[in-house]
Amino acid sequence: MAAETVRSGRSTGQAQAAWQDDATATSRTRNIGIIAHIDAGKTTTTERMLYYSGYTRRLGDVDEGSTVTDFLPAERARGITIQSAAISFAWPPTGTSQPLPGSHHTTPHNLNLIDTPGHADFTFEVLRSLRVLDGAVCILDGVAGVEAQTEKVWAQASAYRIPRLVFVNKLDRDGAAFGKTVKEVGLRLRAWPAVCNLPWWNAEGKLIGVGDVVGLQGMRYVEGGDGKQIDLVSLQELESQDAALAAELRKARTYLIELLSEHDDEMVEKYLEADEDHLAISAADVTASLRRCTLQHPQMVVPVFAGASFRNVGVQPLLDSVIDLLPSPTERPDPEVSLGSSGTKGGLSAFLSGKLTAAAAPERSKTSSKAVSKDKATLALLNLEACALAFKVVADARRGVLVYVRVYSGAITRNAPLWNTILQSTERAQRLLKMYANDAVDIESIPAGQIGVIPGLKFARTGDTLVSYTGAHPKNGPPAPINTLQLRPIAVPPPVFFVSVEPNSLAEEKPIKEALALLLREDPSLYVSVDEESGQTHLAGMGELHLEIARDRLITDLKAKARIGSIEIGYRETLTTPSPTPQTSLFDREIGGKSSKAACTASVSPLASHESEADALQPKDRHTHIFPLPDNNRLIITTPTLNPDGSPLDPDHPSLPDHLPLPTLLHAFQTGVLAAFARGPAFGYPVHSVEVRLHFLPDQHLFPTSSPAAFSSAARLATQAAMREAVGSAGDGAVMMEPLMLVTIAVDEESLGAVVHDLSSARGGAVVALGSSSSTSPDQEASSSGDASADSEDGRQHIPSIDVARIYAPPDPFAGGGHEIGSTAGASSAGGGDEDAGTKQILARVPLKEMVGYLKHLRSLTAGRGTFTMVVDRFERMSGQRQRGVLGEMRGEYF
Repeated sequence: MAAETVRSGRSTGQAQAAWQDDATATSRTRNIGIIAHIDAGKTTTTERMLYYSGYTRRLGDVDEGSTVTDFLPAERARGITIQSAAISFAWPPTGTSQPLPGSHHTTPHNLNLIDTPGHADFTFEVLRSLRVLDGAVCILDGVAGVEAQTEKVWAQASAYRIPRLVFVNKLDRDGAAFGKTVKEVGLRLRAWPAVCNLPWWNAEGKLIGVGDVVGLQGMRYVEGGDGKQIDLVSLQELESQDAALAAELRKARTYLIELLSEHDDEMVEKYLEADEDHLAISAADVTASLRRCTLQHPQMVVPVFAGASFRNVGVQPLLDSVIDLLPSPTERPDPEVSLGSSGTKGGLSAFLSGKLTAAAAPERSKTSSKAVSKDKATLALLNLEACALAFKVVADARRGVLVYVRVYSGAITRNAPLWNTILQSTERAQRLLKMYANDAVDIESIPAGQIGVIPGLKFARTGDTLVSYTGAHPKNGPPAPINTLQLRPIAVPPPVFFVSVEPNSLAEEKPIKEALALLLREDPSLYVSVDEESGQTHLAGMGELHLEIARDRLITDLKAKARIGSIEIGYRETLTTPSPTPQTSLFDREIGGKSSKAACTASVSPLASHESEADALQPKDRHTHIFPLPDNNRLIITTPTLNPDGSPLDPDHPSLPDHLPLPTLLHAFQTGVLAAFARGPAFGYPVHSVEVRLHFLPDQHLFPTSSPAAFSSAARLATQAAMREAVGSAGDGAVMMEPLMLVTIAVDEESLGAVVHDLSSARGGAVVALGSSSSTSPDQEASSSGDASADSEDGRQHIPSIDVARIYAPPDPFAGGGHEIGSTAGASSAGGGDEDAGTKQILARVPLKEMVGYLKHLRSLTAGRGTFTMVVDRFERMSGQRQRGVLGEMRGEYF
């Protein structure tokens, strides 16, 4: 039986009092995440943070299954993090727990910490956590260095402009190379590493503490202890105890001041005031400069800390640095919001101050016959109580559905009605919770800057914007423009694997449909579709492990009685020719017992697989509405007889009815096109890289019984007809597309030739880079490939490469080819010239089909020493021969 983690007592009153204090002092709040490659030590580090803060009284262990944040049975069985866990604690600690000796912190800060998964299959779980964070700690394995998934999450954090610290972990292990890892931070993450800690090894190579570069002191941890007993050793005392470390501390401090001076003018002034003495600048001034550099965008300087969480070394200095260097919610950039279907964008503070209104949008709300005046809009803003983003939904066995929210303005109070601006519906927050991993306490409010949970919401989904408004209409919600206010949504990556789901009996169809709906509400990176011809239900996901976890959740937790098919590849199909003529479809049927009639005209054409949307998404005129769709598809709707607000251009032209405003009509068209794209006309796979143009004329397409559902159906029928015309009777107007993966493989030099040959010949891949583990970068390669799904919006392409020769990296005395501490400093001494002689890295693009079950094959080629990671690079058209081979294969058997 797994050991139980003992937690400190915490009453509801104590939790509520803490948050009430934080509501009046948001500057003492930190919303941070732990990000890293799998097995870098994220959960272990989190457990130490909880222990030193006084939240737990026993150290949790991943191997024992006694961790606080990895509480799901699947997580404890596999020893990995599957879903992000949120937990709140105070640092410096309250009560009897002791802070770091000599720390200048006396006022407890509230840390809302999210421990994220490291496996590539759970990328979306990381994305939705990053969306609400204010800062992050990136943990690196001191032996493995910067790994592929590390680069991916680093780029994702850059996209959200999240300041980061680096913690080099596992420095107690054989082969740990702190200096080499520091160099990789510069080379592969493209940031200047500011070394704030040095590992302190004794003569036998045992990690006994860390050297504090900022405070110019040593921190020796009592051997065999729990990490709470720390002896501070001044620089003068170090001269006699470990002269080499003392000399390296001086050298590291010099390089740190020089680096900060290049990026912070105030540090230059401090340096001059100190008579150009690098050691004379106070620790407080160095910390202040580090903070300014950390909060710059793009972040060019990254503070680097050292330790070994499992050995309880270096965690308290890391916690202090979180308080010192990472921002509070008030120091973050203004959250981006949009108004209405036009997507008018701006900052939330600009909206709240009345500077961003619906009047700035090219369309106006049709819910009232006249545009909302500026005075009325300003008055409406006074009644806005809160604005929050739902970033996660969890179905808890005891508490029901839990919706995690980050509040960006105001405060959500208990029993407040919440208007969902995406779904245009109201729900009531009957209870509010503050989460402690799997535990929770009731609270009265969730103030701005905090992360909390609303249980019992029936419809809210990940990415929905929730607003609380005084006097809102129960059905119609708050007035415009508040009713269409949307915080920046969370992008969902495309699924690449799928399984079939079939009920064991007809009686199980409804329960399975409900279970799948709940599963999708929890995890929007899963996708459910129904084959119209066979009636078979497909569940798609990001990877094999992702679908295995989803299957376990569906069968074990949600008790679905179904058969799950074998994992298959999620192919796509695209058009090679446009539709020869526009296709008009008329929908005339009963919907819900009422007659509904509507029409629509559509034409389709192929898009380049990686076509840039920067210019294409700009409307050519005020009658054109452009919507990007998943899978590089695009929808263009033209309404030549309507004004942008939906009113007729000419008084003689028909107008839209009150129950069918232009935003509702456009949304209906979008829903219909998405339904048409779910199944392609040639092979039955989802459609990729296709542009559809819908033409709407009220005098031809609008009828007295028209409804949103009717227009959605008309758009679906017209799009399907246009695609069939484009494909042609011979079926030669379409081609299949397959996911192409960017694969990073680490192997020993002896196995290099065999692995490269296997990739190039048997698996049809293309090797794009080959070299040492620190010379190839999958993220840079993905960014340069032109892939629309790569992290191109993070601004990294504008950051110049780092000159590795100028990076300060301390020597690695116990790594292969290293030097003794105190030898020549600088990057050249970090591990010697042949530091990567034993490990080579291969970067290749390989079809996903050839990577299924690859780990077992790789281990046979490398005698069990090879490892790999992969991410979706893009979807690529298949050759005729390869397409025929795939189509000729049989579907997998049930298991």
